[in-house]
Amino acid sequence: MHKSLEKQSIMNEWIAVFLGGGVGSISRYAVSRWLGITEGGFPIGTLTANILSCIVLGLAWGYFSRHAEISPAIKLLVMVGFCGGFSTFSTFSLETLKMFELGQYLLVVVYVLLSITTCVATLLLTTRLFEKG
Repeated sequence: MHKSLEKQSIMNEWIAVFLGGGVGSISRYAVSRWLGITEGGFPIGTLTANILSCIVLGLAWGYFSRHAEISPAIKLLVMVGFCGGFSTFSTFSLETLKMFELGQYLLVVVYVLLSITTCVATLLLTTRLFEKG
């Protein structure tokens, strides 16, 4: 590939990640505002955003793995940008710490186990959808 085309391709990939990340972050904020935290202090908005992000990531991974003709920039926009902006491990960690500091130990255990098992299972199930097709 010619050097100027290679630089343009790399720039397109960076822009795709940037744009996808912005849309993903706004989407996460919207879900968190819409669902928020339950009266008992459970961060349902963050959990929902993380699960939805795993659904999108699993579907994208399965679809893109069967469609090599799709540009790397589109794949990066969805999988790295959008899903990276939409899911939120740092918020998950902060909410877990806050619950721990408030002595809500059972809620901490439920949140951590539910988040990890649900997100991994969701990703597994959505990627498997494309194995059968």
